[in-house]
Amino acid sequence: MPIYAYACSVCGLHTDVMQKMSDAPLTVCPECGKESLIKQLTAAGFQLKGNGYYVTDFKSGSQAKPASSDPTPPTSADPTPAAGSPTGPVASSSAT
Repeated sequence: MPIYAYACSVCGLHTDVMQKMSDAPLTVCPECGKESLIKQLTAAGFQLKGNGYYVTDFKSGSQAKPASSDPTPPTSADPTPAAGSPTGPVASSSAT
């Protein structure tokens, strides 16, 4: 049977309850008696053992390597300016 975590929004009680999956969620707080008990989302507590791991999974003794071993980011080597940008000094015109 799975263990579910509950929290009371009124008195702040945090409790774990072993229930069947088919049981209805608890709503009444055992501490304060009000209908303010909320089921919390928790991480699953299980481990994968045996065959069938993917390359990115951690195995005993070794870990997966990062996708890229090159620490330098790609840079643009093109010295030409972008379209629409001035290539020389900007001439100012005075219309007075």
